[in-house]
Amino acid sequence: MVVNPQSHLSSHHQPLPAQYQTTEQGRASAEAYYNTPPSTAADMSPKLSLSSTVPLANSKYSIPRLGFGIYQSPTDVCVKSCLTALRAGYRHIDSAQFYRNESEMGEAVRQSGIPRSEVFLTTKILSAGGSPEKTYQKCLDSVKAIDPSEDGYVDLFLIHSPSPGSAKRKEMWQALEKLVEEKKARSIGVSNFGIGHINEMKEYAKIWPPQVNQIELHPWNQQREIVEYCRNNNIVIEAYCPLVRNNKAYEENLVAIAKKYDKPTGQVLIRYCLQKDWVPLPKSDTPSRIEANADLYGFELDDEDMSTLDGLDQGPRGAIVQAVKNDSV
Repeated sequence: MVVNPQSHLSSHHQPLPAQYQTTEQGRASAEAYYNTPPSTAADMSPKLSLSSTVPLANSKYSIPRLGFGIYQSPTDVCVKSCLTALRAGYRHIDSAQFYRNESEMGEAVRQSGIPRSEVFLTTKILSAGGSPEKTYQKCLDSVKAIDPSEDGYVDLFLIHSPSPGSAKRKEMWQALEKLVEEKKARSIGVSNFGIGHINEMKEYAKIWPPQVNQIELHPWNQQREIVEYCRNNNIVIEAYCPLVRNNKAYEENLVAIAKKYDKPTGQVLIRYCLQKDWVPLPKSDTPSRIEANADLYGFELDDEDMSTLDGLDQGPRGAIVQAVKNDSV
């Protein structure tokens, strides 16, 4: 193995390539570079953008940092909402069998003219089919509804809830693993799973850890125990209900922060999720709000404001849908 003798140096102190040191312009660039204080150099690192992604564990694929949720988006408006989102720059849409709008999500992508490979599509299975083969067929039906092409696939398939029980969770996970084997799903994961549920999967899973855990997350329900567990196990954390269904739009701390940045409270809440390294899934069927919810990259919440929002956590009682149960199996 060839060892770089300067590998111990930070990127700020490693020399520029030789070609930049042998011309007047190159030497000027190098001088400016080395005279830049390290703190400023750190500020030059890539910032979050609408095209930012997060790598998925044990995979060559990545997931966009911002998603578009379509829960309760009626079939007659869902295609329009997805098209608005795609025009606004979203490249990640989240559906489920339970939402009954999988085909509308896929149709919007086809109508958009954006190549299928450039849009990350998620769905979920809520209940097992009664046997491993029936469950697999149920999942395959979703794939066909979303992407009916011969080589159709979904980017992410999740188990929607741990509620069906241990045996059914195993049946559904094995069906998802078969989807991966058959190249009908690129990545698989879970939703609303606690620590006990994920640890139990080790007993039967060929693919572990699950690549994603989608849970309710916002300042009032931060679920710190499962978040820390997922981070320690390289599981991407998706945040549903990041806008708290507008229930906290007039909370005084949130309003004060929004006023400080001259931004809507919704943008502050989604930006908070991004800075927590969660993948938020804001939902709306109002075109102006869909667009506003993607306009997150011209400001950054400072440490004081992040701390203020962190301090709003109410634990499980702050959930509007559900907090996970970490001690359940």
